[in-house]
Amino acid sequence: MIGPTPAQITEELRRFQARLAEGARTLHGLGPIETGVLSRDPVYQEDKLILYRYQPRVAEPHPVPLLIVYALVNRPYMMDLQEDRSLIRGLLDAGLDVYLIDWGYPDAGDRHLSLADYILRYIGHCVDHLRERHQQEAINLLGVCQGGALSLCFAALHSGKIRNLVTMVTPVDFHTPDNVLTHLIRHVDVDLLVDTLGNLPGQLLNFTFLSLSPFRLAGQKYVDLVDILDDAQALKNFLRMEKWIFDSPDQAGEAFRQFAKDFFQQNKLVKGEVVIGGQRVDLRDVTMPVLNVYASQDHLVPPAASKALAGCCGSRDYAELSFKGGHIGIYVSGRAQREVPPAIAAWLLAR
Repeated sequence: MIGPTPAQITEELRRFQARLAEGARTLHGLGPIETGVLSRDPVYQEDKLILYRYQPRVAEPHPVPLLIVYALVNRPYMMDLQEDRSLIRGLLDAGLDVYLIDWGYPDAGDRHLSLADYILRYIGHCVDHLRERHQQEAINLLGVCQGGALSLCFAALHSGKIRNLVTMVTPVDFHTPDNVLTHLIRHVDVDLLVDTLGNLPGQLLNFTFLSLSPFRLAGQKYVDLVDILDDAQALKNFLRMEKWIFDSPDQAGEAFRQFAKDFFQQNKLVKGEVVIGGQRVDLRDVTMPVLNVYASQDHLVPPAASKALAGCCGSRDYAELSFKGGHIGIYVSGRAQREVPPAIAAWLLAR
């Protein structure tokens, strides 16, 4: 086979250089990369936690509020990334009254925060605030990824305060054969790690997540970037995602220690052996209606890890929603905007 001629190679390099030059001009004119587009107001604050209420988009939102509990890893503006990629907008448009916990950025003074602090104190205080604010005995809860696991723990320990529970891409069985992240963490000396570092650096965790798919997440996407350097809108979309990916808060040391050991290494959640604040978490005590939403192509939380909830929770009203996409696509893809928020809202409003 005859390869490209020197003239063809020279021309390709010239075009490549021209695309880079055009990209530099496009980047220069983009301005700040904004995230989190919907109007919201802080309604409760404790330590670094801020509870936000999103401005309703209907005249009379549903009287039972929905509280979103995001993961401690990364930032929750993934739920409201931009105008046309906002799961929260879809929930608001369906008539729900939406609140979200922003965990903030832990620092050295937070290294001794435990899972009991996050679940019983922080989530508990937010739930109680909304119950009082809306004069409701119980509210709706939506837990995302690790936030879903925390929400399951809270719902098991305080089932009377949760009317309906939605879990999204939430790991329940951490030892499914296809859980690559567990295979990495299982052999880590977590005690040595936390005792040495105090808080776990967000950059270290982020590197771990990227290493699960290094060619696609750390190489190929930057090669593909060259093809959109002349498209300001596409470039902004790309940079919003990059901003979110690398906006990784440090993790409070003691909370990370327990989550890594009890959930990832020893798989105690599905076994009913997790203890939070002296209380054992038994998922059979999750008796309220449950909607379990998972992504069929999720590389971080495999479907089997989420679907395990069906066999261990105590709800008689359990349903699953499978989304054909990945761990991030379930929030930001165009199809996700059309399918996921309306399905969640319809399920909640029916109950």
